[in-house]
Amino acid sequence: MKADWFQKKVEELSKLKGYQKPDKYSNALKLDSNENLAIQREFSLDLINQTQEKLDVREYPLSGTERLVEALSDYIKIPSEMIGVGNGSDQIIDLLLTNFASKETKVLTSEPTFGFFEERCKLYSIPITKIPFADDMTLDLDKFLSNAKKAEILYLDSPNNPTGFQFIRNQLEQLINEFEGLVIIDEAYVEFADYSIVDLAPKKDNLIVLRTLSKAFGLAGLRVGYFVANKKIVDVFTKAIQYPYPLNTIAIEAGILALQKSKYVSEIANLVKKERTRLIEKLRNMEVFEVFDSKANFVLFSAHGAGLRMYKALIEQGIIVKNLGKIGNQEGCLRVTVGSEEMNSKFLSAIRDLLK
Repeated sequence: MKADWFQKKVEELSKLKGYQKPDKYSNALKLDSNENLAIQREFSLDLINQTQEKLDVREYPLSGTERLVEALSDYIKIPSEMIGVGNGSDQIIDLLLTNFASKETKVLTSEPTFGFFEERCKLYSIPITKIPFADDMTLDLDKFLSNAKKAEILYLDSPNNPTGFQFIRNQLEQLINEFEGLVIIDEAYVEFADYSIVDLAPKKDNLIVLRTLSKAFGLAGLRVGYFVANKKIVDVFTKAIQYPYPLNTIAIEAGILALQKSKYVSEIANLVKKERTRLIEKLRNMEVFEVFDSKANFVLFSAHGAGLRMYKALIEQGIIVKNLGKIGNQEGCLRVTVGSEEMNSKFLSAIRDLLK
């Protein structure tokens, strides 16, 4: 029958697990999704309230994305013609893969990497070569360089999710300069990191740098992503690939207002960095965990054979962290989001109770 192909495709896709969203818990301290809970909730509520007063959502956002791009340009000091936007960086990743990759395209990335990117590659049958992290959750630059000529696309999240690792700048620049295919650097957590390579994107004809307002700006629910690349890439993406209205009116206007308050966001990011250092030091001082350095708003640590037990015990105390299991040779890996000082103290207190 002519419809057999469709049923076969449905059966094939049903075997894919897809990107797994975190579980929803009520009345719990949610430290599993890398949301910026250190930023005051009133910050986002105020943005929404201001937005509601001047919008008519019966109308299409005809010039909305252009004004958002101008605000992003002011924020990152990059010309507006080199910036594109999307419904979260997830949508941008998806559109890049569907339009620039195929079953014959080889992708080079790390193991682990951002789960959504990996699952979309599986969905589109795009082959991946993954370079594993070492036991101390660092990456070997030479291994990437030796595999570079075997791939057409390089994808790195910098800092990496879930490890928090970030190459030192000159190493990442070397990798970008030597890779001849499409380079996608995902800087979702860059406001918490040591550096950004966004300034390189306009100078390269094969580099796309992904960014978002979901993390540092605390707007995960609004799904505002963007990217920086040379003008030709942005033109092709914006005019031919992207949807006519990729962002809703409220997200656009709230995003513009948030970018005008970037000084406050930067202050919160600095607070998170300070608290991240405290979490790492306190966990290491307990002398039972392997705790890894991080340049993001989360900390990865190995509880060894007690990882799953500790994860469940924290849930019983109303604290949700991410259970990652085995990463490389490290067993019982857990990832905790860096929240406010009060949230982090509550987490540390719960951990101490579990170790008694």
